[in-house]
Amino acid sequence: MKLPATYYHNPDVVALSRDLIGKYLFTCIDCVITGGYIVETEAYNGVIDRASHAYGNRLTPRTKTMYKAGGIAYVYLCYGIHEMFNIVTNVEGNPNAILIRAIQPTEGLEVMQVRRNMPVVKPTITMGPGSVAKALGISRAINACSLQSDTIWIEDRGLTFPDENVAAVPRVGVDYAGEDALLPYRFYVKGNIYVSKPNK
Repeated sequence: MKLPATYYHNPDVVALSRDLIGKYLFTCIDCVITGGYIVETEAYNGVIDRASHAYGNRLTPRTKTMYKAGGIAYVYLCYGIHEMFNIVTNVEGNPNAILIRAIQPTEGLEVMQVRRNMPVVKPTITMGPGSVAKALGISRAINACSLQSDTIWIEDRGLTFPDENVAAVPRVGVDYAGEDALLPYRFYVKGNIYVSKPNK
């Protein structure tokens, strides 16, 4: 069962980011399904979050997707190299987003290996947001695509992790955000081999 559209309209992006741990992310690209369950996320709290692309109500051709109603993909290019997949949350006009940083692959592993040019499976296959997007075939071509679609979606299969098994720590690579860089908006499953570094 796909998560309903209303799930993503939750105004608490931090709570939603935590709740997504254990949910299953799937894509169907070129008629091939790949996916796995989410083991690492980062919350970006819209216009008041200095680490967010939409901080201060910044509206650009890139960020306009963030201002749409929650439940769609926000895909952008980082460092001119990596595609990054985010989930837009909250209601229209409130640009919250959750970056998917790592998944534990469960379906389509051989296809992921080809996409990642990885003859031997290693944890790095879906470790880090750039790797997740590449392994799942996510690109800016599906920016603003609905998570109710048959291209990209998230399912609740009943997998949960107790709070003692999930770390809540500062986000990665947002030192420019000042005090907001210290907010515990990154969640990950402790001890999971697919979690990006640093994972302590």
